[in-house]
Amino acid sequence: MLVKRIFDIVFSMLGLMLLSPFFIIIAILIKFGSRGKIFFRQTRVGRYGKHFRIHKFRTMVANAESLGLKITVGEDVRVTSIGKFLRKYKLDELPQLLDVISGKMSLVGPRPEVPEYVKLYPEDVKKIVLSVCPGITDWSSIIMINESLLLSKTIDPKTSYINDIMPKKLAYAVKYVKTRSLLQDTIIILATIKKIIIK
Repeated sequence: MLVKRIFDIVFSMLGLMLLSPFFIIIAILIKFGSRGKIFFRQTRVGRYGKHFRIHKFRTMVANAESLGLKITVGEDVRVTSIGKFLRKYKLDELPQLLDVISGKMSLVGPRPEVPEYVKLYPEDVKKIVLSVCPGITDWSSIIMINESLLLSKTIDPKTSYINDIMPKKLAYAVKYVKTRSLLQDTIIILATIKKIIIK
């Protein structure tokens, strides 16, 4: 969808220009707050099942993935002090604007998942969800914004994520793909901003 691609590029570049001073401040805080790189890179599954490395501001200690799950649960001890702030206001997601400009992501679309969990998608659902570029935000990001808190209340967070959280996310993703439009994208972006501000 050419119009959507133009929409993504224009607003991503505008966002990067406007937010560049904040990027510098966040980068400095991350670098001096804990040992490790400024960006967190992780393999995710994109459109048509193609793997890519997502950009995020690092919010956890170095080598966090070797110390626990690939999902964040409640007051995860791996999250740094600055990381807690970045996660609360979703500022860690901002570098994904780079992934949007490169064409690996869109501003709005199903959230990209790690290969480990994508393998568990029902085939019919996988075909639909992976037919579009993954996005920085979608309906599930708004409605299930406190996902880590919900998982912290379960005995087995990984199993709960797979059996309870993931199916709900996929349902929202399928609905989005079947009804997507620039109007809906705009509504989701505005709803995301509102949700973060009033959280």
